[in-house]
Amino acid sequence: QVQLVESGGGLVQAGGSLRLSCAASGNIFSINVMGWYRQAPGKRRELVASISNAGSGSTIYADSVKGRFTLSRDYAKNTVDLQMNSLKPEDTAVYYCYYRKYSDYEGYWGQGTQVTVSS
Repeated sequence: QVQLVESGGGLVQAGGSLRLSCAASGNIFSINVMGWYRQAPGKRRELVASISNAGSGSTIYADSVKGRFTLSRDYAKNTVDLQMNSLKPEDTAVYYCYYRKYSDYEGYWGQGTQVTVSS
């Protein structure tokens, strides 16, 4: 079992910044994937950004957040942070932290944290 605890959501004006943090605990495997998804009302959950340490490692971002969001990972602390800059109203959603053992198809989800960007 893996537990994910998120923090850092809130209300911000368009153009502002927020930082989301997620700490993983429990049965953490050394090769894994962590990241953030989001779900806006009436829409499907979508990938925001994720990072993997398999092979040479890789980080991917949704096209909609490239250049504005930055994902960072601390493997010693098992944390993943999402720095969100130049926020737009369309970034409003519940953001979920995600962890998966690299070789598994299914992973674990955090409880979600609300991000609201006002225009």
